[in-house]
Amino acid sequence: MKQINNFEYHLKRKGLSQNTIDAYIYTVKYFKENYNLDLDSLLEYKGYLVENFKPKTVNLRIQALNNYLKFIDKSELCLQALKIQQKTFLEDVVSYSDYLFLKRKLRNDLNMKWHFVVWYLGATGARVGEIVKMKVEHVNEGYFDVYSKGGKIRRLYIPKKLKRATLIWLEDEQRTGGYLFLNKYGDAITPRGISQQLKFYADKYGLEKRVIYPHSFRHMYAKRFLEKFNDISLLADLLGHESIETTRIYLRRSSSEQQQIVDKIVTW
Repeated sequence: MKQINNFEYHLKRKGLSQNTIDAYIYTVKYFKENYNLDLDSLLEYKGYLVENFKPKTVNLRIQALNNYLKFIDKSELCLQALKIQQKTFLEDVVSYSDYLFLKRKLRNDLNMKWHFVVWYLGATGARVGEIVKMKVEHVNEGYFDVYSKGGKIRRLYIPKKLKRATLIWLEDEQRTGGYLFLNKYGDAITPRGISQQLKFYADKYGLEKRVIYPHSFRHMYAKRFLEKFNDISLLADLLGHESIETTRIYLRRSSSEQQQIVDKIVTW
């Protein structure tokens, strides 16, 4: 708290308006209460902002965090602001083939907990903060209700194939209740723990670490869903997007996909 108070004093000395100071302090407090101070968490937070707020608000929050990061000598963690003109492609998204590869390698190594972590990230569209709150009881029910601000409820469905496989694993583990994914102390795993382990397994199995982070699998889920069932309104509901415009980005191809299409088509 002392650090935030010092940051507030720093902002006042810079001559910022009280409204701007209040917005900055609110952003920093929210981030510190819900995320860890590392690059993966910052990217996770940016993903949350992009999905739930207009670009102008996103950039204000990013600006607030960047000012704080510079104040605590963590400039290397500063985030890039959004360009108001939306890109015509997605980037830094794990491919479906790499998702399947990672799942298979973990299963073959009998690393079932992380096999299922990756499977849940890729097959439910859940945010990492929601994955860590899932319980065995939710698997039995086949869904997990997420309560957001304003009393809204979003239902995360667990696909039948995933539910069956999870129940077999849980039976082998002799677990009938409690959090689904546990750390070595028997407590619920943390978002930071998931981010760190994903980077570890990306390195172990020779995958591009840049695209192996929790939110990347949510992007992959969205793209794959639209390829199989082209209902953008339903996808917006499943992802919990306030506006369908936010969901439209998943209609676009990744930059690598665009490159492949151009390479194949443009032969003149």
